[in-house]
Amino acid sequence: MTRQDFAFCEAGCAAVYLLGEDGDRLVLAESAEAAGAGYGMPSVFPLAGRSPVAEAFRTGRPDWLGPAALAARTADDSAGDGGPDSSLSETSGDGLRDRVKLWPDGTALAVLPLGGHAGRRGCLVVAGVVPEGFDADRRLLLELYADQVSARVEASQSRLLRRGEPVPDGGRGLVPPRSGSFCVELDTGAMTADGQMLDLLGLPPGEFDGRATTLVACAVPDDVPALMSVVEPGQGASSEHQLAFRVRCLSGELRWLGLRCRIVPAGDGAPGRMLGVVADASYLRPSADEVSRVQRLSAELAGATTVREVSETVAAALRDPLGATRVAVAEVEAERLIVTLLDPPEPDAWPDLWRSEWRSEWPDAPSNELPTLRRALRDGTVTAWLPGADLEPGLLDIGPGGLAVLPLQADGRVVGVCLVGWDEEHRFVPEERSLLTATASLVGRALTRAHALDARAELARTLQRSLLPRKLPDLPGGSAVARYLPATVGLEVGGDWYDVIPLPDHRVALVIGDVQGHSAEAATIMGQMRTAIRAYAVEGHPPDVVLGLANRLLTGMETDLFATCCYVDLDLEQGSALLVRAGHTSPVLRRPDGAAEEVEVRGGPPLGVLPEARYPMTEAVLEPGTVLTLLTDGLVESARLPLDDGMARLRALLSAADPVDLGRTADELLANAERRDDDVALLLLRYDGTAGRPLRARWPVWRLPDAVVHARRFTERTLRSWGVTGEVDVPLLIVSELVTNAVTHTRGRIRLDLTLSGERLRIAVNDASPRGPVRSASLDLEATGGRGLLIVGALASDSGSLPFAGGKRVWAETTVERAGAEAVAGAVSPG
Repeated sequence: MTRQDFAFCEAGCAAVYLLGEDGDRLVLAESAEAAGAGYGMPSVFPLAGRSPVAEAFRTGRPDWLGPAALAARTADDSAGDGGPDSSLSETSGDGLRDRVKLWPDGTALAVLPLGGHAGRRGCLVVAGVVPEGFDADRRLLLELYADQVSARVEASQSRLLRRGEPVPDGGRGLVPPRSGSFCVELDTGAMTADGQMLDLLGLPPGEFDGRATTLVACAVPDDVPALMSVVEPGQGASSEHQLAFRVRCLSGELRWLGLRCRIVPAGDGAPGRMLGVVADASYLRPSADEVSRVQRLSAELAGATTVREVSETVAAALRDPLGATRVAVAEVEAERLIVTLLDPPEPDAWPDLWRSEWRSEWPDAPSNELPTLRRALRDGTVTAWLPGADLEPGLLDIGPGGLAVLPLQADGRVVGVCLVGWDEEHRFVPEERSLLTATASLVGRALTRAHALDARAELARTLQRSLLPRKLPDLPGGSAVARYLPATVGLEVGGDWYDVIPLPDHRVALVIGDVQGHSAEAATIMGQMRTAIRAYAVEGHPPDVVLGLANRLLTGMETDLFATCCYVDLDLEQGSALLVRAGHTSPVLRRPDGAAEEVEVRGGPPLGVLPEARYPMTEAVLEPGTVLTLLTDGLVESARLPLDDGMARLRALLSAADPVDLGRTADELLANAERRDDDVALLLLRYDGTAGRPLRARWPVWRLPDAVVHARRFTERTLRSWGVTGEVDVPLLIVSELVTNAVTHTRGRIRLDLTLSGERLRIAVNDASPRGPVRSASLDLEATGGRGLLIVGALASDSGSLPFAGGKRVWAETTVERAGAEAVAGAVSPG
């Protein structure tokens, strides 16, 4: 069969030769030529001959003949005997050499085998005026085009064999009626497409702007994600793709197209360009027979990763194609049915028995009141009941016109059930029973797989939740929110973490970090690092020491993983902050005027790399209304998003956000993080400042015989300067006992801290001993010591001790009387 509509890759003719019934010749099945081309391909090639067609078929390798090579082969053939073994001859009639002589000057010939080595079906012969011969790009495109032809040949022959019809030598529709090509520059994303491709997609040439997204938008929405993943491959993507997709014609009809493409490496071996072919693929249009339905269902179930997705796929595959009224899918767990989907979802569409059990989104199916269903599940075979069957109301009302019960089996056991019901009378034909049986087998395995994936995802979520803070503390002078999103590839648990650690003296530590990788090991290391950093912070170490200790800890662990971290020690009264960074992304500040900027924090290496690494501190001052943003790189960097572009986008979003609603701001920053190659952690703190700042004073206690006397004098002077009136005997006695205890039982430096907030006075003595104070359980009447802490406990409203900066802090609180604020407005704290 000959057509006059061929145009592809500057060629003017394409011919498909298939293996004849006798197996010793290749027979012309179809040829297509451009109008007026006049190539006239031969009808037969013997496999025993030395023609390029026979040789390509035998070797399975394409043969490329440029004009010079083709002329040489023709001359060699003319010098021979011209018999059937001649290189360019056919079995009968005029030889190909005679036709080649009539072809236009500059004609090149390409012969490409169809099918693999195990199932070669024939050859594709392409001729065209290409004076320089087919270059590398044209050869690749023609190979992809041959793959398109091979798929059409296979589909055509398989369809005839399924119908029991013989496969003829001739064929129709084997050469794609329309084909086009494209090229994508992977480093820039620039795309070129020929006129045939734009015509296939229904896009006028003048409307193509050279972007892949413009062509992808021509596909139906359901096919856009798959098509986009092909024309814009990510790192590590396969070098070769094939895909069937659909476009909507102006008439409203769906047009099926086939795409095949291959990535061509650049000179350095990195991916450089993608070359592809798009051809008409109307032969892929699904038929209504049960085989195609099962094939489609199998393909759709392969992409279903949750029990809910499997259930929705089954309902879509059965309800509308079979004209069913209701479809229910449930899992079987210990003689109970756990419903995963009801279609339609409205309770009124289901029998009264089911509605009575409706507790949440779906009911628990009352299997104890459905004995017929339980027997069908025990038998494990697909069962169909016709109208008028003797069934209990809970089943009969699902399908009064007909009901099918599909036990879903996997690994030799029933894991679920699917119920399909009709309101109108429905008679089951053999094809439907075959379809339902095949569906049950496919869905059972898919349900088991999805259940395992759901369980793994839930385990990952539980592990992640247990390692991250359940809630953030309330902060005086500020508020904080956090967000965490796991990676959407691999195990959905990772090493990103955040923490908000309240510290003494109205300070807070903000921590965000990222352990390398997103795996169970990364999550375990993350939990250890978060706990360690929290412990070091609570002990009172400064930020540089906290990260230094954490670095030593991780370096000594038996792991090859490292971690990055950013640590901020913020004074919520003063607004002063000390920042330390260990190989992590810099924090971002949003000023009250809306300006957003990165904080230039001097950094050290990641944790776990160098045991003796140092982490310099950077100071910053926050004005009330400032939003401090800590983040991991998964938010601002990916395979398609450079770090600088991601940070610029983050700053722009922060500037436009409303700082009053921190939760909404965090959600807006995460709005575009849909598919993530890395985990994302985000911590926001809005610094508001405290309404009234407490008064503070410090006194170094020297180890002198009269150290207590000096401490009492300092305390009294300080309290009077702060406007404290009335007796101060209780505070002075507490100072005496705490200082005496420190001088007597510790070595090293001692410091007295006084903090007055309102009328509440906090007295704290810091020493260099990590050992906590010991309170005597009982005292002898003649004992000369051990009563100090008992006296403090009796006089103070609250007291205690905690680790601090390698030592400890022993503190007590009491109340004092103060003069009015106007009396102490100009007071200056001594010390």
